[in-house]
Amino acid sequence: MNWDWQQLLVWPTLDTPSDIWLTQLFIVVLCTVSVNFILMRAIDVIERLIIKTDTLWDDALLEAARIPVRLFFWVVGLSISVELMQSVSEEENLIFDMVPQARRIAFIIIIAMFLNRFISYTQKNLIDPERMRKPMDQSTAAAIAKLLRVSVIITAALIILQTLGYSISGVLAFGGIGGMAVAFAAKDLLANFFGGMMIYLDKPFRVGDWVRSPDRSIEGTVENIGWRLTRIRTFDQRPLYIPNAMFTSIVLENPSRMLNRRIYEKIGIRYDDWEKMPGIVDAVKAMLVAHEELDTEGRTLIVNFDSYGASHLEFFIYTFTETTQWVRYHEIKQDVLMKIMNIVHEHGAEFAFPTRTLHLISDNDHPATGLEDDNAEETTHVQR
Repeated sequence: MNWDWQQLLVWPTLDTPSDIWLTQLFIVVLCTVSVNFILMRAIDVIERLIIKTDTLWDDALLEAARIPVRLFFWVVGLSISVELMQSVSEEENLIFDMVPQARRIAFIIIIAMFLNRFISYTQKNLIDPERMRKPMDQSTAAAIAKLLRVSVIITAALIILQTLGYSISGVLAFGGIGGMAVAFAAKDLLANFFGGMMIYLDKPFRVGDWVRSPDRSIEGTVENIGWRLTRIRTFDQRPLYIPNAMFTSIVLENPSRMLNRRIYEKIGIRYDDWEKMPGIVDAVKAMLVAHEELDTEGRTLIVNFDSYGASHLEFFIYTFTETTQWVRYHEIKQDVLMKIMNIVHEHGAEFAFPTRTLHLISDNDHPATGLEDDNAEETTHVQR
């Protein structure tokens, strides 16, 4: 090779020997690969340093930049390589002419990718209880993140169209003219979209809540809130896909936001044990007040003789548990009912069961008056 190394610093032309521009091309590719390798190691080192900090923004920024930064240098390296080959090519090539425009579009896409990744990682950090003392509501964070990502994508698309030579004002004008037709044709889609907006703003429920509607056969756990559909998983593990517009016209109950669960039971004892009713009622009320799992101070507590039943005297209990968990609630309710059974037994009373009394009239009764002889009366108690 009869050339000076300083020739490698000069941009090649048609007269440049092939061994020089091939060496230059090799150096560009080598530098691109080397820079990417160094960036990978540098990002790993920086990650180990910032993981010790409490700030969530630097973590999101680093993770968001991990891939776009490397793509940026690959685009730079490849575009330089193509331009270098173009400078030594004797023939016109359409691909070479598109390199500057393709490079600008690639940079726009990389920036949009970085912003979308930054939004996603920030959303993830904001709802993480290990990073935030007061994590953001998952549904709100998802809604804001979706809006930001859509904004980034639309903005990037408009800039790319402008780069390709299309007029953005013309595109926007077309969108304004066709907007009414699109809105009319997609009115259900828009209704669901704005229904989703109302869910995000009013927050009648969020992901993970147990919801049900007395108007419709809807009951289950919310799995996902989309812009058009909300997915609810029923308790028998069937998925329900509900258009968001429906939530603007139905009554929805959110048991997940209950403060307490109610225990309301009616209990009957025999008429023969009426004298023991006051003692039983007082003992049951004292038991409920002393129960550690019941909220008897902040909520209503009632234990009273209530009514005369067909075959029993009835009293009722009305109280609330501290927990709202469904399984734990039934365990507490079972414990309360078992203790009531013990109280009734300790007072020498018995629980009533349905009975029927039949009066059988003998042949010696007086048919005219319908009166029975004193010696002819017979009473039979039949249990059912």
